[in-house]
Amino acid sequence: MATFARPTFSAKAYAAFRPAYPPSLFRTVLNYHQQPASNGTLLDLGCGHGLIARYLRPHFKSVIAIDPSAGMITQAKQTTTDPAITFRQGSAEDLDFLPDGSVDMAVAGQAAHWFDYGKVWPNLARVVRSGGTVAFWGYKDNVLVGAERATEIMERFVYGFGEVAPGIEGMGPYWEQPGRSILRDLLRSVHPPDSDWKEVIRLEHEPGEEGTDETRWMCKKMKLGEVEGYLKTFSAYNGWKEAHPEAKSREEGGEGDVLDIMWDHMIDAVPEWKAMGERWREVEVENDWDPTIDR
Repeated sequence: MATFARPTFSAKAYAAFRPAYPPSLFRTVLNYHQQPASNGTLLDLGCGHGLIARYLRPHFKSVIAIDPSAGMITQAKQTTTDPAITFRQGSAEDLDFLPDGSVDMAVAGQAAHWFDYGKVWPNLARVVRSGGTVAFWGYKDNVLVGAERATEIMERFVYGFGEVAPGIEGMGPYWEQPGRSILRDLLRSVHPPDSDWKEVIRLEHEPGEEGTDETRWMCKKMKLGEVEGYLKTFSAYNGWKEAHPEAKSREEGGEGDVLDIMWDHMIDAVPEWKAMGERWREVEVENDWDPTIDR
């Protein structure tokens, strides 16, 4: 998570362009909890800009939300008015500030792939009360439904090594590992110890499958301009920008960075998008992600 913790990373842009979670996801998590939570405490690990903490707050008496990024915590505090939510800079690997058995539910949305589980599992076994719940969820890569060729091009630029276009290096080397690989494998390598956690359930979805409300919860129509903004929040893109300071984006007055060139290729691949000319960002497309939930 080092990229998100850097002063140059825009927590405001992250909050603006990252997809929100639908009510069906939170219903699934709360139904699994099956405990009266109104008097309990929720622990939000890797809380980011506070989206999950704010949504789940009505179901708990108090929420403790932590994130390693000072920028994320600042953004979360600026957009949260509920005094029952406490934001603090910190990591899932250091929960010494919490008493034993003080947490009713611990959650992590789009953060569990960063954790050092040699420390996190013992921490959670100590702070989550007997009968409490842990729920992790995440999503990896969005597919542009009905635009398979454009999706293939996006995949090449986002994960490619070496040249993906003349003079343009792909973003592949700039993903922080092993975190990204763990996420792309739908958190399958994340296994709660049997000695501490019972009744473990895993839900997965692959793009294009029918699924149910429990599994197909990351599907959203977005304008291409919104997809562009979302891709700019990728840690690998920010790493690529730092490694290629000479490659200024067109927004910055340059000739184009890796994402500008990627979109050129994607627009050329879809005649309907190309026909829109400079208005291509107004095109609406369905995005389907690969989500997973461990509870």
